[in-house]
Amino acid sequence: MALVGPLLELRGVGKRYGAVRALEGIDLEIGRREVIGLCGDNGAGKSTLIRILAGATTPSEGALVMNGQNFVFSSPAQALARGIATTYQDLALAPRLSIAQNVFMGGELLRKPAFLGLLDRGRMEDEAAGYLDRFGFGDIDMCRPVADLSGGQRQAVALARALRWRARIVIMDEPTAALGVAETAQVLDLIRRLHAEGVTVLLVSHDMEAVAAVTTRVVVLKKGRKVAELPTSRTTARQLGDIVVSGAAA
Repeated sequence: MALVGPLLELRGVGKRYGAVRALEGIDLEIGRREVIGLCGDNGAGKSTLIRILAGATTPSEGALVMNGQNFVFSSPAQALARGIATTYQDLALAPRLSIAQNVFMGGELLRKPAFLGLLDRGRMEDEAAGYLDRFGFGDIDMCRPVADLSGGQRQAVALARALRWRARIVIMDEPTAALGVAETAQVLDLIRRLHAEGVTVLLVSHDMEAVAAVTTRVVVLKKGRKVAELPTSRTTARQLGDIVVSGAAA
């Protein structure tokens, strides 16, 4: 039977830091096979929201609902176990570890007999290459440390890790920041490929051209509140920029 309803719902989610309200009353449905743009100026609440979704921050109020159940993640590992992954570098990757170690981090493969606790490095490298090949990066040495990779390659490793964990929602935080034209195009292609795999993507970005190019829906935050939500087909990159600045849909 086909699944119905959103993958994840946010109902009245808020976050306070003392007297400061970083988020207030956020209602949002995250559906299947969507690419949702999350936009807003600095201080709009985007980072707080994605950290709540990724299990790195606990909301002060409201509920996250999945499969009809309210829950709160206490760690990124717990969020990942429920199918929510992130490419947020501080949460997703360990730069000093190899590509293969990052893809399998927290779920390493063991050689038989497993009770000996020996890692099956060859199998992890082969399978990691298979995941990376789905994004066009399968020819990279899986023993290379992530710290040596380009920005686009790091995004691919984080996405491979998400696929390895069978993530249904992937949060991408400013994936094109500080990238050149070629690498930006590469990252946007990664998002399209992920979408083609049936994964929902939440794209957090200041790059309105990128948001307009790959998203299906856009949500705009301002001063911790959701001020706009609209299909991408009904707007342009320039109009999105105006909404971010003004805090109101045209």
